[in-house]
Amino acid sequence: MTTQDSGSAPKPPAKDPWDLPDVSGLSVGVLGGTGPQGRGLAYRLARAGQKVTLGSRDAARAEQAAAELGLGVEGADNAECARRSDIVIVAVPWDGHAKTLQSLREELAGKLVIDCVNPLGFDKKGAYALKPEEGSAAEQAAALLPDSRVTAAFHHLSAVLLQDESIEEIDTDVLVLGEARADTDLVQALAGRIPGMRGIFAGRLRNAHQVESLVANLISVNRRYKAHAGLRTTDV
Repeated sequence: MTTQDSGSAPKPPAKDPWDLPDVSGLSVGVLGGTGPQGRGLAYRLARAGQKVTLGSRDAARAEQAAAELGLGVEGADNAECARRSDIVIVAVPWDGHAKTLQSLREELAGKLVIDCVNPLGFDKKGAYALKPEEGSAAEQAAALLPDSRVTAAFHHLSAVLLQDESIEEIDTDVLVLGEARADTDLVQALAGRIPGMRGIFAGRLRNAHQVESLVANLISVNRRYKAHAGLRTTDV
């Protein structure tokens, strides 16, 4: 008797990894949106046609930064930014990471959260990686936001390039980590909205520490070569 005769169903074909969802209609909030990284991401996403809200502890500061960016970007305090967004990017400084997320647990419930925070220390030798008790900033976010869908991405982007209006494309890949394929597919698709950028799945959140830590190496590269280095994944 063959396997087919025994009644077992044939395996479905593997999903095309580049078959990503349409995220153009989703609204994106950026916590820490008045800082260089958050502001740069907000600018690029808005320029690509995404609806974007900048978040800050100070609503007036967020509104001013949003007005400076234009492109339909709105500003609000962090809580309102989280409430009105489908996807929320966490781009706050590491030293305020835990406190900010703890205060927004209710507003972030049910949201897709993208953590792009890099826990780093600095001394006279340069940048070095810190390891949070939870393992990484992304895992800390997941622990603090049990009702949210936490992913990690956008760690290795130059804030200088993101904010430079004369640059049409950002030549880099974005490593995306998360627990559910549906969520990482959304983040990959969002990254792909920015010209020149690709989102590449890079594993589960337990692998986020080395992705966050790599920023310390990129800082060293940039200082030596006077560059704004990013990453490209070969053979993908």
